Amino acid sequence: MFRPPVSEIAFTLKEVAGLADVVAQEGAGDLSGDLVDAILEEAGRFAAEEIVPLNAVGDRVGARLADGVVTMPPGWKEAYRAWSEGGWNALTGAPEYGGQGLPMMLHAAALEMWNFGSMAFAIGPTLTMGAVEALEKHATAELRETYLPKLISGEWMGTMNLTEPQAGSDLNALRARAERADDGTYRIFGQKIYITYGEHDFTDNIVHLVLARLPDAPAGTRGLSLFLVPKFFVEDDGSLGARNDVRCAGMEHKLGIHASPTCTMVYGDEGGAVGWLIGEENRGLACMFTMMNNARLSVGIQGLGVAERATQQALAYALERRQGRAPGETGKGMSPIANHPDIQRSLLDMQSWTQVARATCFCTAHALDMARLDGDAAVRGRWSDRAALLTPIAKALSTDIGVEVASIGVQIHGGMGYVEETGAAQHLRDARIAPIYEGTNGIQAIDLVARKLPLSGGEAIRGLMAELDAIAVSARAAEAGLSGTGRQLETAIAHLRETVDWLLDALGQGRQQEALAGATPFLRLLGTVFGGAMLAKGALASLGDNTPAGARRVHLARYFAAAHLGEAASLKAQVLQASAAVLAYDPAA
Repeated sequence: MFRPPVSEIAFTLKEVAGLADVVAQEGAGDLSGDLVDAILEEAGRFAAEEIVPLNAVGDRVGARLADGVVTMPPGWKEAYRAWSEGGWNALTGAPEYGGQGLPMMLHAAALEMWNFGSMAFAIGPTLTMGAVEALEKHATAELRETYLPKLISGEWMGTMNLTEPQAGSDLNALRARAERADDGTYRIFGQKIYITYGEHDFTDNIVHLVLARLPDAPAGTRGLSLFLVPKFFVEDDGSLGARNDVRCAGMEHKLGIHASPTCTMVYGDEGGAVGWLIGEENRGLACMFTMMNNARLSVGIQGLGVAERATQQALAYALERRQGRAPGETGKGMSPIANHPDIQRSLLDMQSWTQVARATCFCTAHALDMARLDGDAAVRGRWSDRAALLTPIAKALSTDIGVEVASIGVQIHGGMGYVEETGAAQHLRDARIAPIYEGTNGIQAIDLVARKLPLSGGEAIRGLMAELDAIAVSARAAEAGLSGTGRQLETAIAHLRETVDWLLDALGQGRQQEALAGATPFLRLLGTVFGGAMLAKGALASLGDNTPAGARRVHLARYFAAAHLGEAASLKAQVLQASAAVLAYDPAA
């Protein structure tokens, strides 16, 4: 049976991402090392025993829509209820509403395990947790008291409603409208598409957070307001009342994540869905971004979870499948394909890139925790900049890794990977959506270059590069073959620094088009160098650890530096030299 790598997750949290810094903060919860280990072990057990078996039936049967009612695949409702009853949905929720108040880092670690089990399962609770955060920060006390306890416990689930048929990434084009009612509520009208878990049978109520525009609102995104629209009204005693004017009018047939119901939601066919304002009128996008920013990290973790599952499956197959005779082998019969050099290279790519995704996501969660918990306001500001800088990398690089690693997994399976029998194809089909939703990876790259790179006058990125420099110096001074890794890392950082300087200069001179033409290769460059440094950091922490796990970390760091840090030069060239050709291209010609 496939099982999340609990010990490697714990190591990355503690030795690479800096969990101890978070635990030391007031408000992080009373977390000992033993308690962290116990939480991770139990999460790994639940994922392996309860969620992993759901993955194939979820893909094969999928969620089904009939007469406006969505039925989840066999066993899914029961697993969700066991999951929520186990307190997993409440991990980071506010204690005053029944949550456990634990750090985002533990949520990120657990979320990897849920996505390892089934990406289609994990995406539903991910949206609920985002809704919880939006309500905690922006809703009235009355709304928080009414909805947060049930959302935090998982008894109810939440959704995020942005996209419309004419408005995908461009929220300026949203047409859903809201009208003020005399009782202080609002009436919501319109259609939303691609609504994840917009309808299902997991819970008896679904809380929709909906962006809509008031009649007198300013044009563009400045005129969007956010509304809470429940599927069922909540009575004064907390019981459910009448059905609201919202329904699921359709469900998409998708390439992957078949068990995740992707719904078309219609509001106001019978006089208007009743909604309650979240935050202020015309300030809804700021409220929604509270939800979206953490959702972007969560989507990055989807890529990580699928990559780990695909890696484990490919390794198991490669050790079992026999073909040909590996070079140098003299025994009778065919060799396991794992003994062939090209398969060994492929497996090393899968393992090293997966660990890059893990370290990147966990470091992003660490920055988010420190930005919330540190007692010094100035320090919180620096951590907030770090979280802002890392979030587009965590989302885009990790989801690209999910697709690339799953594709390598199919290749290792050969013809058996292309048929559905092994399940290798499902990982690739499931992973392919993650670079698209919650802001396409191209949008993440634009955000990184245009908004995050200039943060604090460029000091955010310079501070990060200084930390990478320190890791490279430590590696160069170390034994166990890491000195070469340190030199390779120093060279890659030099390429990164030159690229950063060029981009900041271009932005400062108003040459934004030139800068954005290289945004995607720059994100890959920064993510690759950051990832290489985090692998080196993990290897440094493993020196003297004579276990197979310790030796593997050193080996992966050395391999990644040799195989992939050299790509920094070509990625730099794409940013600095290719912009003219990009901007001269006329697709219509």
